[in-house]
Amino acid sequence: MADNLYIASLEPHSGKLVITLGIMEMLSSRINRMGFFRAISPVTAEDDSHIQLIATRFNLHQQPSQMVGVTYDQARAWIAEGEERRLFREIVRKFKEAEKSCDFLLCEGPDITHLSDAFEYGISIRIARELGTPALYVSSALGLSLPKLLENLQVAEKSFKQLQCPLLAILVNRVAPALMNEAETVIAEQCGTDIPIELLPEIERLNRPTMEEIVEELRADWFGGPKAGLKRDVLDFKVAAMGPANFLDYIEKDDLIITPGDRPDIIFTTLAAITSKNYPSPAGILLSGNLIPQDSVVQLLDGIDDLSIPIYRVGSDTYRTVMNATAVTGRLRPDNEHKVARALGLFEANVDLPALEERIRLTPSTTMSPLMFEYSIFQQARAARKHIVLPEGDDDRILQAAEILRLRDVVDLTILGRENVIKTRAATLGLKLENVTFINPQTSELREEFAETFYELRKHKGITMDNAHDVMSDVSYFGTMMVYKDIVDGMVSGAAHTTTHTIRPAFQFIRTPPDVLLVSSVFLMCMDTRVLVYGDCAINPNPNAEQLAEIAISSANTAHLFGIEPIIAMLSYSSGDSGKGSDVDQVREAVKCARKRRPDLKIDGPIQYDAAIDATVASKKMPESEVAGRATVFIFPDLNTGNNTYKAVQRASGAVAIGPVLQGLNKPVNDLSRGCLVPDIVNTVAITAIQAQEVGKK
Repeated sequence: MADNLYIASLEPHSGKLVITLGIMEMLSSRINRMGFFRAISPVTAEDDSHIQLIATRFNLHQQPSQMVGVTYDQARAWIAEGEERRLFREIVRKFKEAEKSCDFLLCEGPDITHLSDAFEYGISIRIARELGTPALYVSSALGLSLPKLLENLQVAEKSFKQLQCPLLAILVNRVAPALMNEAETVIAEQCGTDIPIELLPEIERLNRPTMEEIVEELRADWFGGPKAGLKRDVLDFKVAAMGPANFLDYIEKDDLIITPGDRPDIIFTTLAAITSKNYPSPAGILLSGNLIPQDSVVQLLDGIDDLSIPIYRVGSDTYRTVMNATAVTGRLRPDNEHKVARALGLFEANVDLPALEERIRLTPSTTMSPLMFEYSIFQQARAARKHIVLPEGDDDRILQAAEILRLRDVVDLTILGRENVIKTRAATLGLKLENVTFINPQTSELREEFAETFYELRKHKGITMDNAHDVMSDVSYFGTMMVYKDIVDGMVSGAAHTTTHTIRPAFQFIRTPPDVLLVSSVFLMCMDTRVLVYGDCAINPNPNAEQLAEIAISSANTAHLFGIEPIIAMLSYSSGDSGKGSDVDQVREAVKCARKRRPDLKIDGPIQYDAAIDATVASKKMPESEVAGRATVFIFPDLNTGNNTYKAVQRASGAVAIGPVLQGLNKPVNDLSRGCLVPDIVNTVAITAIQAQEVGKK
């Protein structure tokens, strides 16, 4: 599931807070730590009405300052100074800080109304792209004809595509109720998109102010009636200038009656209408002109028990009072449960909630930093818990990694070695290693059983029972046999042993499925904003065309397993048809072989690295390729090229290289570099667990 979502609006008055509220309500039932973030707020975080509503209703643990990127004033100032990059950098920084404290962060984009003087149309989409979040576009249909609405939708979708921002759904809000059916038909027939589009009708009451909001905005003083319970919506305003008999013909339910303070006849006529079953009930009375009824009238009003209508007064004249009152817009406030319920009802009645939630679940974020990748693989590993064996119990890094995995509750662990020695060393390092299993291959009852199994598997190679018994004292063989016999689900080793020592047992009796030609490896290269797959960088020195095709297919499967869309570039020193020679011809043959075996894959080559990863270069060298400029999986022509390239990229860019991840075995066994760090071990164990999950599905 995506761990964030961006709500974008590209027109004013979209009513996106209703959508924000509905999505928070939908997801909060399944996600414990929900978070909220406004990229650009019109006011300070403490005064932001959207933040007040969402934080209060969903009991968010965030501080208000954690929920805002920048204010509109800050944004305008930086743009005026030519500091646009600084603006995006600050929004991204605050967003990443907010992400750390929640499992899902819902981000609300800016309202174009407030930014039209400082930003172009695409500002909201650009923010989504910088944050790397999938987006939901809220379109405003308020006051629009169907042709204009259709045009807005088409332009918006094109803008999202141009800025490479994934759009998971479009919600057209504030559609005139009379146009709902026709709008649905026209959009379905003419919009021409595979993105789901839902329509929500305009509900007038959601935009109407309450008596309380008008009183607050106009700073009105109380004159009479109830002070509490001012949550009633004001649907219209009536200026009472005519006589009472005529005035009664114009009263409607939920009106706010505005009249000068020296019109007691209007006051009493309104009170009479409330008590009469023949007339509708207004929402309140607002006295203008800073006028107060005569003392006798005030005394009469004071003597009425349970005066049921609130009466307030203001200092402005009647005309200015009407103008000020009609300018007040209704808001969704945390203390107005009735209006909140109405908004949620609108969202839930008009949006296919299961389908939307499924699209959120299936749409990954487009930006993937090393920390975000670690978070995603931990979540994936926890989804179907697996048991991993770590043979090198005498290495401090293994013990430290095991403690992290235990505390993060990612997998079940078995560590090989002498239990008392391991626990003593762990205590020295300040580790507890609770709920971790320890097995000493030298003394384990399993050793005899494993030796017999190994003998049966390898006797055709001249192995004797004595040889088998000796071999099973080796931690790599013992751990691999635990995988073979399903005592554990996978093995991670190599921190203290060579690659050959680690993987030889797996080659001997874990082996490969019948349809896999060879074991290969990939590195998961975690760049600043994305994860790429490099293969083969560790196992096969000089693969032929058929083997290169096998490496490509296995690498595509690995990429898919970790949520990376496999777009495969078969690398060489030339692109397309430009080069000649045996090396280039071998890559061409490998592409043909891979396409024949897996026609569903996006794969192309020969192609140079720059054309594979850079869209500008790709447009010149291979403009017709669906891979060029978009590659996520890079297959090197030989081990020499692959091994040096991954190390060069790792050192030059600061990328985190996770691997080598072995692929093609019947069950997962993964190798560590002897120079690995504790985070490398932790990530490799999580990856091994995910590979084991995939084995369990077959």
